Amino acid sequence: MSKKGELPVLCLVRLGSEIAIKARGTRRRFQQRLVRNMRDALHADGTACKVDSRWSRILVDASDRSALERIASVFGVSSVSEVEARVPAELDEIVRAGEALYADRVRGKKYAVQARRAGNQAFTARDIKVKLGAALNRDAEVDLDNPDVTVSVEVRDDEAFLFSGRVPGVGGLPLGVEGRAVCLISGGFDSAVAAWLMLKRGIALDYVFCNLSGEAYERAVVSVAKILADEWSFGYSPRIHVVDFIEPVEELKRAVKSRYWQVVLKRLMYRVGETIALEGGREAVVTGEAVGQVSSQTLGNLRAIDEVATLPVFRPLLGYDKVEIIRLAERIGTAMLSAHIREYCAIVPDKPVTHAKPQAARDEESRMDLSVLDRAVAGHRVLNLRSLSDVDLVQPYIFATEVKENAVVFDCREPHHYRTWHYPGAEQRDLSDLAAHFRKLDKARTYVLYCTFGVQSAYVAEAMQREGYEAYSFKGGLRQLVEYARDRGLPVTA
Repeated sequence: MSKKGELPVLCLVRLGSEIAIKARGTRRRFQQRLVRNMRDALHADGTACKVDSRWSRILVDASDRSALERIASVFGVSSVSEVEARVPAELDEIVRAGEALYADRVRGKKYAVQARRAGNQAFTARDIKVKLGAALNRDAEVDLDNPDVTVSVEVRDDEAFLFSGRVPGVGGLPLGVEGRAVCLISGGFDSAVAAWLMLKRGIALDYVFCNLSGEAYERAVVSVAKILADEWSFGYSPRIHVVDFIEPVEELKRAVKSRYWQVVLKRLMYRVGETIALEGGREAVVTGEAVGQVSSQTLGNLRAIDEVATLPVFRPLLGYDKVEIIRLAERIGTAMLSAHIREYCAIVPDKPVTHAKPQAARDEESRMDLSVLDRAVAGHRVLNLRSLSDVDLVQPYIFATEVKENAVVFDCREPHHYRTWHYPGAEQRDLSDLAAHFRKLDKARTYVLYCTFGVQSAYVAEAMQREGYEAYSFKGGLRQLVEYARDRGLPVTA
């Protein structure tokens, strides 16, 4: 049935409806981009492939059946089917192949035959339905409305393709055909879903993360962004810009009335996002804001925040409620990670303003020294999301080299070692017990764990981070912690 030299799985790919209705030149450009993105998707998955791009269909020879689901997740694909027979466009050949493939499959079941034809063949699509339907009509019942098996035939010029199923595609436009933007990402449900919706419209995204806390928070957000990069950004290699926002927050709290903190904080994030966008030649800023979801997202406050932007600000979730957003996050694959990311913003006032006037927000922000933003942008780091390995997502974020004020310190050694010496204020905790019961701990606290070499405590710290805790293992274990304590004049003997 297959031609010599072809890979074992042949996929018939249908273009998204929006591509099909474009003008000829635009359609050609979109289709070329779609082919490039599909190749990238399959190669990233380790699947060998050959792509034959035709005007109305794309044929992909692939080395593995997993290619069907992978292709279906590429933006711009309407659906994909595994071709079970590829024969000359001759009616007798089509009927012979169809009977051999499907006679046993439809026996005792309800079935339907669908056919499409493009070319100058001597037969029609109806001829295929009648003749192939008759060949299969033995111990089977025709049911065009609710068939158990649908046998499909597509004839294109001198070839015919037979298949019996299709995998729905994600639709949308090929990634990259509508330019580039940045997305302000926090790791929660909303910003990840907003990013996905813009990716679906063909906009290639990089991400800007304003870090309000420490390395554990960064790791959680980078992990969410990596899902968007690895599973949905085929044809593009997105980057995440990590901006330390500790100093801007401190300056905000010093200069701005507490009830305006949330509004001014968003203005600062917009300014940073736009600066990074403009430096990279990007054309818009994307956010996960939805009307009325929190105090900073009332219509009045959005207006007061929006005025600082000169680039367009896209808010694809404006009309969504939280249930709808979470359902989309589950489909995208970010929900599980987002569910464990706690709110790190510790600047929520008791009575936040719910309808800030633009002038009032402007006045509050004017009290700040905005050079803190310049320093934050100048010192920001850039990570290539698709090139990050599992080790990259763990090692840089697990180990701490200091014990911050108010951190809870756990000594995870044996009790007799703890009695010999422990870091001042540390609690002795059995590693196995801590690993089993850490979910009872307060997520609002920061935890530093240590053991003799810093290895076993790292495993527990990682497990805690995966559950949304800000937890670290002290780098270098006991020896380095003793040196750290000695340098600070803390007692290092029992």
